[in-house]
Amino acid sequence: MAVIKTNWTMKKNIIKLLALAFVIFSNACNTKKPETKKNNSSIEENLYFGYKPPGLNPEVFVPKKSTSEDWKLGNEDSLNMEEFYFTYSGNDPFQPAVVVYRQEENYYRASKYTFHPSGTENSNILYSRHNYIERTDFGWSKLKSLGPMFDSKDLGIMVLSISANGTIVFDDYKTDDGIRISRIKDGKQEEPKPLGKEINSGKLVAHPFIAPDESYLIWDSEREEGYGKSDNYISFRQQDGSWGSAINMGDKINSELVENGARLTPDGKYFLFRRSEEKVKEDGSTYWETKDYWVDAKIIEEFNNQINYKNVA
Repeated sequence: MAVIKTNWTMKKNIIKLLALAFVIFSNACNTKKPETKKNNSSIEENLYFGYKPPGLNPEVFVPKKSTSEDWKLGNEDSLNMEEFYFTYSGNDPFQPAVVVYRQEENYYRASKYTFHPSGTENSNILYSRHNYIERTDFGWSKLKSLGPMFDSKDLGIMVLSISANGTIVFDDYKTDDGIRISRIKDGKQEEPKPLGKEINSGKLVAHPFIAPDESYLIWDSEREEGYGKSDNYISFRQQDGSWGSAINMGDKINSELVENGARLTPDGKYFLFRRSEEKVKEDGSTYWETKDYWVDAKIIEEFNNQINYKNVA
């Protein structure tokens, strides 16, 4: 690929073209039909960012079509071709809050980093694998490293989740260690350690989400007692600080297909996850079709209540 040599005007034009391409790509990935808008004031009063919210039975989330107005180019007056970002202001809770593009080579090939809220509203820090960004008076900062413990090339982090107290959990596709945890002790981040067999059992243990108050942990894995392929599991924090036995989240959440990527909306009201199915094209090649699901987060309380009832009984 040729080296890009350009003046400032051309740089701005390139970034604007990337912004347009980004929006087009986002829309192309969404093949679902948008919901029909109903002119009913009583319904609209109960909407969640324009959507009719689900109850305790998961429903497919069908987002409205994203537009260029939903994605804002950050720091437009001081653009830098080496690193720039888009912020999302639309109503799709599955979308990342910030997408950063960063030039990683001496020619222009940007790497994409997506930043999701870690389960708390109005967070001034967003995390993406081994990086984080901070909110400043002028927008979001440049990418910052979580430190040498997370920069290791031996790590293959897909998902990193952090609690309100700074406890970090993450997966690692390069090893068989499954999910690791790193707490803050004496003001310093501890060396990450693998969680116990309650969590790290089965195959493909990945995509952790830790509750903001660290009361539970959700992840996915393949286990013999599961419904088929990867299922979502939950473990509740015990009084002694240990993690309880893994609980399969049941046939409301799981199926014979692949379920993963669970997390909460930043306000904690809804539980989000994805369901994927491998399909075959006419030429025999395969592809994955993924649908987003959401459900009232009170379903998590139901699992906790079931445990408490069994303990009392």
